[in-house]
Amino acid sequence: MIRLKRAYDPPSPDDGVRVLVDRFWPRGKSREALALDRWERDLAPSAELCKWFNHDLERWQEFQERYAQELSDPGKQAALQQLVEQARNGTVTLVYGARDEEHNQAAALKRYIEEHVA
Repeated sequence: MIRLKRAYDPPSPDDGVRVLVDRFWPRGKSREALALDRWERDLAPSAELCKWFNHDLERWQEFQERYAQELSDPGKQAALQQLVEQARNGTVTLVYGARDEEHNQAAALKRYIEEHVA
């Protein structure tokens, strides 16, 4: 099972394995406060793609398509597969910093994993 959670929401024992999937560290949050198991910075969208998207909802569909192209890079497959294996054995929570809880890179990553990797 893969869940999503904002970095600004408190960690919970139900989160299972907590993985930060942002390129940049969430502002004002310490490592202890985030209670992460790891940071998969390379699975985050490129800085160029984030800048282009700029949380413009009219670009959401195209953002997901461009992000999927980035995720299809062979160098990202091992990290994606690790997330899938962990999700098969328990809960994995993708942690992100965006304010929009529906239109963010973690939601796009979860969808990509469910459609292309799992």
